[in-house]
Amino acid sequence: MHSACRLALLSTLVLALVGSAAAQNRGRRDSSAGEAFYRCRDASGQIHYGDSMPPACAGFDTEVLDKRGMLLRLIEGEATRNARLKREAVEAEQRKQREQREQRDRMLIETYLSVADIERLRDTRLDLLVAQYKVTEQNIANLRERQKRLEGQIARFKPYSDKPNAPPLPDHLAEDIVNTVNSLRTYQAMLTNNKREQAELNANFDADIRRFKELRGLK
Repeated sequence: MHSACRLALLSTLVLALVGSAAAQNRGRRDSSAGEAFYRCRDASGQIHYGDSMPPACAGFDTEVLDKRGMLLRLIEGEATRNARLKREAVEAEQRKQREQREQRDRMLIETYLSVADIERLRDTRLDLLVAQYKVTEQNIANLRERQKRLEGQIARFKPYSDKPNAPPLPDHLAEDIVNTVNSLRTYQAMLTNNKREQAELNANFDADIRRFKELRGLK
């Protein structure tokens, strides 16, 4: 009776080992049924195959296929990768702009109660720019007066005087006129920038007012 039990147990163990070995063989066969070969089309349209990446496929889209010819994955070529990166960059910029618009909308709604609030802030900032413009204009007028006086003094010296015995231009006068002219250029540039800032400020606030009305459903 004990011998019969031992034989039954031994048979069961043998069957289990055989089944395990068969399963392992199937697993090896299944794993070998994965990536089988590579396929790509080069710039001239010729198709290349290989059980590893063919050298001619370098830089081109390459399909990795199984033994049945089914696509497993795609190795991007240079053109596809560059196009994807460009598309992703465009999408990222679009997301950034959308987020900025949404942030701007929240700011408008949370900051202002009415169009009049926006207009008051615009007028305050515009008044500051206008005041700066007037100060700069006055500085320019003063510098032009100074330039006129200096030019009158310089006219008595060489090489500006027609008199043959005129003395050479003193260094301090030459330095003064150069500094005055340079200051005039600087202030003129400040006027130009101020005008541009006023135009940009008005344009930005006009856009804010239009958008605020849209958000609030105002006409």
